[in-house]
Amino acid sequence: MSYEHAPIKTGLPREVVKWLHGLDLSFYPKNVRRDFSNGYLMAEIFSHYYPQDFSAHSYDRGTALSAKQRNWSQIERSLQKQKQNLHLIKEVIDGTIHCKPGAAELLVQEVYTVLTNRSIRNVQGPESDFTDREYQEFLPTVARSTASKAIKNNLTMTEIMAEPDISTNQRKAEVILHRHLEHQAAERVLYPGRFKVKPNLGQLAAKNLVSSSRGDECSDGPSSADTASKSCSSSTWRRAAVSYKEIKVHQPIRRSLVKY
Repeated sequence: MSYEHAPIKTGLPREVVKWLHGLDLSFYPKNVRRDFSNGYLMAEIFSHYYPQDFSAHSYDRGTALSAKQRNWSQIERSLQKQKQNLHLIKEVIDGTIHCKPGAAELLVQEVYTVLTNRSIRNVQGPESDFTDREYQEFLPTVARSTASKAIKNNLTMTEIMAEPDISTNQRKAEVILHRHLEHQAAERVLYPGRFKVKPNLGQLAAKNLVSSSRGDECSDGPSSADTASKSCSSSTWRRAAVSYKEIKVHQPIRRSLVKY
């Protein structure tokens, strides 16, 4: 396949794309996240450098979770036989298996740097959380995921199948929900007008307190100045004295029912 037929956006740097084309793989990964998840293409890449330890015929092309886990386990065992003692980060492999955002891209770039002894600029670190956070930030506010959608996007079905423990998956969902709510609360503070946030009673009281204190400062100024009278007119109106009238109520005299 010629380089001109490569997809416009692959999520990989240009030099990595050219390197993949030079390996003459069985098919070019048009969708990096999907095509690298089962490990077959990664085994093909390693077979070009270590043909004795990696045989493409011993790997499954299936997309089932069991096939993915077998392929990646076999890749890890084959890498341990190398003199360089190559090893891949487990969190990145798990993210690639479950098609987590950015995991497969990071894995391919790491393999590229190891096999070619070349460096890549602006490579994300392994501490990435492999979520759709960056994608959500590019979207307008009305198009961003809700809390339930955030859990669905960042907790895949294969991830639940690989770890059937209910408590573990519940903790993962709680972490995703907590991160989503934190991000939403931060945006509400930064952009209150966008979310039409109304001030609460405490904020209104503080605002009125500031206004009244400014009115007190104005009342101390010279009363003959026109500017002072204009600036203080609103605060004086708020602080206008309220007169109270005392009302006397005459209670009727009750006759005693007790005779002396």
